[in-house]
Amino acid sequence: MSVTAATGADGDSWAAMRQALWPDTAPDEHRAEIAAQLHRPHDTINLIVRLADGTPAGFAEASIRHDHVNGCNTSPVGFVEGIYVAPQYRRMGLARQLLASIETWVRQRGCTELASDALLDNTISQQMHHALGFAETSRVVYFRKALD
Repeated sequence: MSVTAATGADGDSWAAMRQALWPDTAPDEHRAEIAAQLHRPHDTINLIVRLADGTPAGFAEASIRHDHVNGCNTSPVGFVEGIYVAPQYRRMGLARQLLASIETWVRQRGCTELASDALLDNTISQQMHHALGFAETSRVVYFRKALD
């Protein structure tokens, strides 16, 4: 297995994995976001993990955030924007490999904290975060009231 920087050549498989992770986003929007990220190599890291035969099995995207990040004490902070491993390849250490590459990249940029988030009902993601060494810092429910 290997972790490499995502390139334009990974676009189809990367977009398909993004669609699996974020199904409410339109496929064209995924492609536009991929194109934008590939043009910001200093602000983001985009990784693909492949099996020994070269099959893409997962991806991760991370950024450096300079605004306040909930649960963190420093700024800037590395932030895992998304991490995904196809279900058939889970529990093989692929997410751990992706995260190790992100941690190296974040440290090289002077950050001492790495943050992430997960939806309250996404227990699989929460379990993965705990397994990868993240500590939960808070839970929140957002409210809105329309004022016609």
